[in-house]
Amino acid sequence: MLRLTEIKLSLDHSEADLRAAIIKRLGLQTNDLISYTIFRRGIDARKSHAIVFTYTLDIEVAHEANILSRFEDDQHLRPAPDTSYHFVARAPRKALPTRPVIIGMGPSGLFAGLILAQSGFCPLILERGKAVRERTKDTFGLWRKGILDPESNVQFGEGGAGAFSDGKLHTQIKDPKHYGRKVLEEFVKAGAPPEILYVSKPHIGTYRLVGIVEKMRATIQSLGGEIRFQSRVDDILIEDGQVSCVVLASGERIATSHLIVAIGHSARDTFEMLHKRGIFMEAKPFSIGFRIEHPQSLIDRSRHGKNADNPLLGAADYKLVHHAGNGRSVYSFCVCPGGTVVAATSEPGRVVTNGMSQYSRKDRNANSGIVVGVSPADYPDGPLAGMEFQRFWESRAFDLGGGNYHAPVQLVGDFLAGRPSTAFGSVQPSYTPGVHLCDLTTALPDYAINAIREALPVFAKKIKGFDLADAVLTAVETRTSSPVRIKRNDSDLQSINTKGLYPTGEGAGYAGGILSSAVDGIKVAEALALSLLDRYAQDL
Repeated sequence: MLRLTEIKLSLDHSEADLRAAIIKRLGLQTNDLISYTIFRRGIDARKSHAIVFTYTLDIEVAHEANILSRFEDDQHLRPAPDTSYHFVARAPRKALPTRPVIIGMGPSGLFAGLILAQSGFCPLILERGKAVRERTKDTFGLWRKGILDPESNVQFGEGGAGAFSDGKLHTQIKDPKHYGRKVLEEFVKAGAPPEILYVSKPHIGTYRLVGIVEKMRATIQSLGGEIRFQSRVDDILIEDGQVSCVVLASGERIATSHLIVAIGHSARDTFEMLHKRGIFMEAKPFSIGFRIEHPQSLIDRSRHGKNADNPLLGAADYKLVHHAGNGRSVYSFCVCPGGTVVAATSEPGRVVTNGMSQYSRKDRNANSGIVVGVSPADYPDGPLAGMEFQRFWESRAFDLGGGNYHAPVQLVGDFLAGRPSTAFGSVQPSYTPGVHLCDLTTALPDYAINAIREALPVFAKKIKGFDLADAVLTAVETRTSSPVRIKRNDSDLQSINTKGLYPTGEGAGYAGGILSSAVDGIKVAEALALSLLDRYAQDL
């Protein structure tokens, strides 16, 4: 099997056109091309008047050795790599003294549990929130009625924060072992559209993720894994530098020597507990800002030009960055084409925003975070100072919004002019339970406000209309990534000062988004499985 890259075709090409392009590219006879599969299909929209599909293909041909020899200097033709997943360990037939325990069932916890279950280790997953359908009802309670459940919301519950997002499944991490392919294949097995295996920017959407997560849960259980919801871990017991037990909020103690901590970026009480227990962590950079909403049609026209309504392209997204004069970086984050801005707080008395969209991406607005980088230099008072920094600005947003979980908003034109907004124009905000028009000047630190004011007109040079006066800014976006890193060794992925504790995913500071978190969960599960076998080798 060979891998052929950089085959470009027009948007209206047929399957026959693709086959013909392969034959022409390699100078084949018609019968020499035995078969092909699409490994990746991207869209090259750098020229809006001449948008093309770009293919990476795995092809089976006659006389493969001769073709490779002919194209030995061609970087776009190589033997296809093996992208199948290979398990590194299998559980012994004899039961181990303790089973592995996982805290959290977001993407990293879910895939760590799946790999351990598929390997025969029968993990126990402890999730503080509820099963995903019950959790959805509680989340709607905030969105529709302004009622927050601190244990079941956008951040906490089966599926993690990624369950209420765009369901993006692309990442820029290095993945030499093709763990990302394993993640996508498991999603497809659980009901995701097969196209996520080859489109360049795959996404699933919130409502589809619900059913997929449920099916993956059932798979883990069918393989001997156990999942407990509404089971918050309030303490971890450590003996001689080794994890020995977790303590639930109910008081129940569960012995374990191998513990995966997959808590997500918003489990602030758990961060506090870990810090109190002496588990090494440090403050890390993240970003803060606003959500911005434009008509999706505006973004489509700017990005796709005359092809704006082509159904093959779908709703357009974008990626923007600006290095402001005050030294701050401003960039677009978590772009949600045809989506909505959602309430994402997990603590009473605070307002947090995020973006979400369905698989169809057909809502009227596009939204994204417009965020500014911050670092421990901005919150220098210890490992948890970034968390308190987030809390301060979330509380400020709660006050500016009226103290009832409504979000403070301002029109872009008014924000740039430095005046309060009093009425909406052509863009209606999508955030629920409600919004409050105001002046956002005090919703972020001065350096962030100044950097965003500088960046928006610059972004408009790349996407015409990005500084549309009627576009809406909604405060505040703070949960872009974890404010802490729970440090681990590179070799065995265990905490640098606590044996048997495996920090993983976005909350631990090692991932950002669904796919990279899931990949990190797989890596940690493999490291844990090998450690378990080594620790109890004499008993097996």
